[in-house]
Amino acid sequence: MNHFNETLSVKTNRRNEMIDITAEVSATVEKSGVESGIAIVFCPHTTAGITINENADPDVPHDILLTLEELIPHHRKGYRHNEGNSDAHVKSSLVGASQTVLIQNGQLELGIWQAVFFCEFDGPRSRKVHLRITG
Repeated sequence: MNHFNETLSVKTNRRNEMIDITAEVSATVEKSGVESGIAIVFCPHTTAGITINENADPDVPHDILLTLEELIPHHRKGYRHNEGNSDAHVKSSLVGASQTVLIQNGQLELGIWQAVFFCEFDGPRSRKVHLRITG
């Protein structure tokens, strides 16, 4: 079994943001030479995450972020974490730190409307995303 590792750099511009990183993940799959296998996309940050969702309509990421902010507001009575980013930790836990995508014929097996998103909940920041391509 072959493993190919790469780290992407992601620059975020807002406190809450979803950035489509599908092209970068796809380029890494192509670079790896893996024809059939899996791509693991992992976020090593406790206030960010990785998700797969629709990229055709920019209102979808907007609505996801809006809903998360309504459910988990930035300022909420009772938070104890003294850095002021408790909401970002909760959002990260709900979204998750990683996604696994199948690779077939050297390409990501995503649905027609699907994309891989880096989800920022405590930006703006410079972030990393670790990729492991296995085939």
